[in-house]
Amino acid sequence: MNLNNKKFVTTENQNGLSSNETIFHYFQNGTAITGKYKGGSILEGVIIGKQTQDSKIELLYQCLTTKGELKAGESKGIISKNENGKLELKFDWNWLNGDLSGGKSEYIEIE
Repeated sequence: MNLNNKKFVTTENQNGLSSNETIFHYFQNGTAITGKYKGGSILEGVIIGKQTQDSKIELLYQCLTTKGELKAGESKGIISKNENGKLELKFDWNWLNGDLSGGKSEYIEIE
């Protein structure tokens, strides 16, 4: 499964900053993944990562919030397809700064 030029929106995010107002735009070249995200409480965010297996990815991300906070985190995720053919992402994640908390989040592909 490939994330190149795919956009996603958050459907669930425990303890995280992204919401259904946050749009993630991914690019992929081979196993290398990059991306940007913004919306809701995220002013600007960037992503770098890699695909480790056909359905598994690992990402590092950082963002500037609308409150002026710099946040950084890491996640491990699974890519799947739902019954409508849309890609879905499910992550276990944690912050690398601040309170170091973590959680689970889910995203669905949008047009």
